[in-house]
Amino acid sequence: MRRRCALARIIASDGKPDKLSTGDDWTVRRVLAQSGLVAIDAQVLLAHTLQRDRAWLAAHATDALARADVDRFFALAKRRRDGEPVAYLTGHRAFWNLDLVVTPAVLIPRPETETLVEAALARLPPSRPARVLDLGTGSGAVALALARERPDVEVLATDVSDAALAVAAGNATRLGVTNVRFARSDWYAHLPGDAGRFDAIVSNPPYVASGDPHLAQGDLPFEPRSALLAGPDGLSALRTIVAGASAWLAPSGWLLVEHGYDQAEAARALVQAAGFKMLVSLRDLAGIPRVAGGRLIGP
Repeated sequence: MRRRCALARIIASDGKPDKLSTGDDWTVRRVLAQSGLVAIDAQVLLAHTLQRDRAWLAAHATDALARADVDRFFALAKRRRDGEPVAYLTGHRAFWNLDLVVTPAVLIPRPETETLVEAALARLPPSRPARVLDLGTGSGAVALALARERPDVEVLATDVSDAALAVAAGNATRLGVTNVRFARSDWYAHLPGDAGRFDAIVSNPPYVASGDPHLAQGDLPFEPRSALLAGPDGLSALRTIVAGASAWLAPSGWLLVEHGYDQAEAARALVQAAGFKMLVSLRDLAGIPRVAGGRLIGP
């Protein structure tokens, strides 16, 4: 109880140290301890504020900080305590081996989506150039990860949101990835006229049901609803993607889609009903079914 009272005295209502603390020494260790955040969030936000990395924080725990840096950090800490995602506060998110810029216009890339990247890399033709369609690219996470790993692969990344496409294209430019092009399309509805056919179609689409209570938890309240919601059962986007895939896949091409933690059976049934063979259901690192897919075989 005493520590909580002390924290209340140190942190003013605007999230900054109060005026009584102006003359105190604010060290790295002290601001981390008194941020009111879990350790990892506090470290990431302080490293961002100081333009350092977390290893630097550990090595300089007793260094005194400038008051301007302290004020900036505590302002960010307050916003985090109010629920804003760390990725939006820093403007960055690590995914695969990439440092991606993210904004509130795009879904925050998550580690479980790396399962989709792994699945696609394992199934793309290994000995020749290939073509991939990434539907609903958002920040460009999946498209850029695939393009970075396979420079001989041409990726077409689409999204219905102009703001999302701007973020994705900016990430491609900043990372120097040149084998991805971007186009505005509502799933398959407005693909470029020269799109042709693809060796793989991948997608991390919206798959949260409109009434899901998780929408009020964690980072989700701050993320774009258009990137999350997919009708009353969370399957409307998956239905559209699976139903239209065969028209855009080359012979023996793969369809691979991410789905929710409780949607594996439904997603597999959609893929099977669309005539795909060699069905797959893949788990993420937490052991949760995360990716469904199949291969287009025969006429």
